[in-house]
Amino acid sequence: MPEKVALSEAFDSFDEQWSPRVAAELNGQAVKLAKVDGEFVWHSHDDADELFFVVSGELRIEFRDDDAVVLEEGELLVVPAGVEHRPVADAEAEILLFEPAATRNTGDVDDELTQNETTYLD
Repeated sequence: MPEKVALSEAFDSFDEQWSPRVAAELNGQAVKLAKVDGEFVWHSHDDADELFFVVSGELRIEFRDDDAVVLEEGELLVVPAGVEHRPVADAEAEILLFEPAATRNTGDVDDELTQNETTYLD
């Protein structure tokens, strides 16, 4: 029997920043939850679109051409494959990511925030 995921309980189960947790998988895609605060690294995903959905707080997605999109609670944005971007949260935000399951969090960049192993919700 499929199991439901309560987002509020799922977010309460971890505290780490910029460390996505897989909440569900479907058709080769992953639904990941993350708490974010501060600036992430500039990166791109050459072969994958990335969906950002803000569950709580506010998230700014910056692009190299000096443009940025601010996402508030309940809003989403798809960053197309190959587009360099940097997520920034001026205060803690809870976000949901939807992307191919094998997508590395820092894309084409190796950084101290890079996760080389998939982490699932407990």
